[in-house]
Amino acid sequence: MLKALGLRSQGQTRSLNALDELAQIEDAMSAVTHIMNDDVDAAEAHLSKGSSPFHQLGKGVVTFMRATLGFEQEIMKEASATLSEAENAAYENQRRAHRNTSAYRSPIYPPGTEYAVCLAQAQLMSAIVGVLNESLTEAVKGFYKLRKAYLTLEGVMEAEKKFLETRSTSSLASTASGGSLRPASRASEKTAVSDASVPPVPVKSPIRKSTLNAKRDEKGKEKADRNDDDGFDFVDADEEHEDVETPMEYMGHLNLPAEHGKTIELDNTKREVHIKSSSTPNLPSEDTNPETSVPHVVDDFDALTLTDTVKAGEDISLLGDHPVDVFIISGSNFCFGILLLMISLVPPAFVTLLKIVGFKGDRERGIQMLWQATKFHNIHGAMAGLVIFGYYNGITGFCDIIPRSGEGSYPKERCRVLLAEMRSRYPKSHLWLLEEGRSYAVEKELEKSIDYMSKTADSPLKQLEALNWFERSLMTMCIHDYAETSKSFLKCITLNNWSHGLYYYICGAAHVQLYRQVKDSDAKAASVYRAKAIELFDKVAPNTGKKRFMARQLPFDVFVNRKIAKWQDRAKEWGCDLIDAVGVSPIEEMIYFWNGYKRMRTEHLDVSLANLAWSESPSNPHWGKEGLDEKAILAVLRAATLRSKGETDRAKELLQTEIINVDKQLFKGPNKDAWTAPIARYEMAACMWRDADREGRPEAHPEALEECRKCLVEVSAWESYDLDARIGMKVTTGKSTLRRYGIEC
Repeated sequence: MLKALGLRSQGQTRSLNALDELAQIEDAMSAVTHIMNDDVDAAEAHLSKGSSPFHQLGKGVVTFMRATLGFEQEIMKEASATLSEAENAAYENQRRAHRNTSAYRSPIYPPGTEYAVCLAQAQLMSAIVGVLNESLTEAVKGFYKLRKAYLTLEGVMEAEKKFLETRSTSSLASTASGGSLRPASRASEKTAVSDASVPPVPVKSPIRKSTLNAKRDEKGKEKADRNDDDGFDFVDADEEHEDVETPMEYMGHLNLPAEHGKTIELDNTKREVHIKSSSTPNLPSEDTNPETSVPHVVDDFDALTLTDTVKAGEDISLLGDHPVDVFIISGSNFCFGILLLMISLVPPAFVTLLKIVGFKGDRERGIQMLWQATKFHNIHGAMAGLVIFGYYNGITGFCDIIPRSGEGSYPKERCRVLLAEMRSRYPKSHLWLLEEGRSYAVEKELEKSIDYMSKTADSPLKQLEALNWFERSLMTMCIHDYAETSKSFLKCITLNNWSHGLYYYICGAAHVQLYRQVKDSDAKAASVYRAKAIELFDKVAPNTGKKRFMARQLPFDVFVNRKIAKWQDRAKEWGCDLIDAVGVSPIEEMIYFWNGYKRMRTEHLDVSLANLAWSESPSNPHWGKEGLDEKAILAVLRAATLRSKGETDRAKELLQTEIINVDKQLFKGPNKDAWTAPIARYEMAACMWRDADREGRPEAHPEALEECRKCLVEVSAWESYDLDARIGMKVTTGKSTLRRYGIEC
């Protein structure tokens, strides 16, 4: 095959012509889809037969998936090397494409744009791996690569802008002369098509949101002005043309300005959009299995995108469907989407590194572009889907200050449809089974989630199996099944080499809770649980400090070692056993830091309140000796639990009297839990937001939003404290949410 394509196994000897390039894209994209069915070995075997930049990129995707699923340093180093080779190959082919007259010439993009997208994707994945690396130097290099990827993708969007402007001008001229201009069914065809020969066409290729600052009405313009500092600078779209008649056959879903300030809404919410790339012959088709197929439906996202890119009177099928153009469009949507989303979530602690990037992220725009990418039946669409689910089932589930409904909220139905479609495309993949299990947890169906995951067969991909067990372990912790929690986290230790110290700590904390449950009723069982807890805590220190993040110890490693040192000091001072020197329930502390309260139903939250109440009960003879910081832990955890139950007034009163009104310097000291002071402010902000959003109309409560803002600003300016980056992500998300309602942070 390589010989037929004019390639050698040791490398590419010449530039690809149009047919060779198309064949290489088809072959590489088809091979990479094996990853989505958990068959990494097949993907690697197939990709190893090719040496094109597309095959090199495919190899990079394989190692990238392994690296980000397992966070294992050896695989990360392998991924960095593979992605570096992909970068070099893409750059060299992009350089040569300008001189290759036999290569494919897109009517939209400059020669070599497909290689530019390969380069940007390799740079983006390499940057993510670099940031996750133990080396600070590699992390800094990663942020520089984010900048390079952005500049590359900006060039792609600029090409689209120019193409759209040309189409808009041509359309205007054609309308003036009484004619109609339509693109051919494939971008590579040059034959003009008359009006009579082309009926109204369905969408065959998504239109990208290439110009995002221009808005069509004053309300949109005001919103763009408010968000100007939060995004990066796109070139302005061409001004809309007045007095241009919209053809009756256009069936989009646009809100277009009409006479006297009225709005014409062309609703097409029931219209199906079938978008498939050329790399899907071996994947389930929407037509082959109608019972399991879930077609996309044009919705508000399509309206937003088309409003920003398509002028009145233009056809939706604007960018064609040539496989090379499809590769560019799907790849750039995916890359730009994840780039914007990722930067928008960087916590304040890394603000200095963000200066390297040179622009700010935009969560909303990033998510929209990822949704657009999911409409392609290729690896770009699949990976965009994974990022979307990771955001909604993971990050959104982790944060508190997000809308309950409307813009920015969790799109339950849309995610359900996307998940069903991905399950039909990749029936053997455990990735989507994991996401389905996580989606139950988002809906507070923890028991159903655990049961679903436990019945899932083992994945051949070791990293994915480890991730599945980790998610199950967290959910088991949240339903207060402490014995099973310990077993599950011990299982995680056998599946990866990451955070073993944290896993042992959680197992020990689970046995502390089991000990407290029977301390006064079953001395024999209590003795067993006590001994097991000590045994597990003794394993924490030897299993921490081995892994690093950006040349620093892992935050949880630092946290759990300090906690155990604190208990050891107290045990000596009080003359008691280590387990009796443990303060406020450490398992509840872990639940809080993994935001388990948000996943709990009322009955689960009531158990947490009972666990916290134990500290003040007669069963705990040491409560009177506790310092201010330990009592603050109780206040923060209790307030977070009450907030999750909707009892925000009680939560706010507790936070105000127990922590906020106290001098923050009093919480500091050796082995003290100083994190309670800043996190109390964050919890107050979360309470204010919950009050404002109780009716789904936060904008109707500006006073509460302003108080929320003040608390978030105070937290973001706080000095370093335990797990500050973790809370910082919540703060960043909260600020982004407030900006949507005109509250600048």
